[in-house]
Amino acid sequence: MTTRHPTGKPLGYFVTGTDTEIGKTFISSALLYALGQRGARVAAMKPIAAGATLVTEGSREVWHNEDADQLAAAANVVLPSELAVPYMLEQPAAPHISAQLMHVDMKIAHIIDCYQQASKLADVVVVEGVGGFRVPISATEDTADLAQQLGLPVIMVVGLRLGCISHALLTAEAIAARGLKLVGWVANTVDPGMAYASDNVEALQARLGAPLLGCVPRLAAPLPAAAADYLNFSILPGWPTMPSDKIV
Repeated sequence: MTTRHPTGKPLGYFVTGTDTEIGKTFISSALLYALGQRGARVAAMKPIAAGATLVTEGSREVWHNEDADQLAAAANVVLPSELAVPYMLEQPAAPHISAQLMHVDMKIAHIIDCYQQASKLADVVVVEGVGGFRVPISATEDTADLAQQLGLPVIMVVGLRLGCISHALLTAEAIAARGLKLVGWVANTVDPGMAYASDNVEALQARLGAPLLGCVPRLAAPLPAAAADYLNFSILPGWPTMPSDKIV
């Protein structure tokens, strides 16, 4: 099995989205599941998790975030919490606001260091962004800066609802402006009653210079394995190869 990026760097993917609450964690979990099915040792990072709850575990209290917990459950490599979620913030608000409330000074350099440590513990690290592609981290940095410094191939989750075409095209432009490669996108059904959803997907296929990895419907049981059935990740750069993939 091979799990190296074509550049020779450790393999990783950055998952971003057209907005918040459009299924980034769901699709990231499906990606983690699919990688694990290929025999890869996969780890997940949620660099910034805004919206955490204190949970009593034994004799101590531990911060938990629903998205981060879902990602950890889909991975098969358990990272130390300080690497998996470098910044765990209590309030479910924009990260820079939540950080200010907790008197936390978030630094991209710290997140990069955590990623580098995580990449030594797994074959592949899936990094899920926060909110949309350009969410403030501090007065001078945002999540686009983070993605740029990580330098990973980008997967974009498009939430299928009214307005998604403009959101997707603007996000793709912002990704390209940072010199990053959009290697694939996923159409995830957010509004099951959306009119002309397939027409919206076709419009994006004609305009986005990246392959559609698949369309995920609204699932009765939103499980990573179920979502993975609708997605074709094999066209992603560095996708793990196995002996059975070879044509005899």
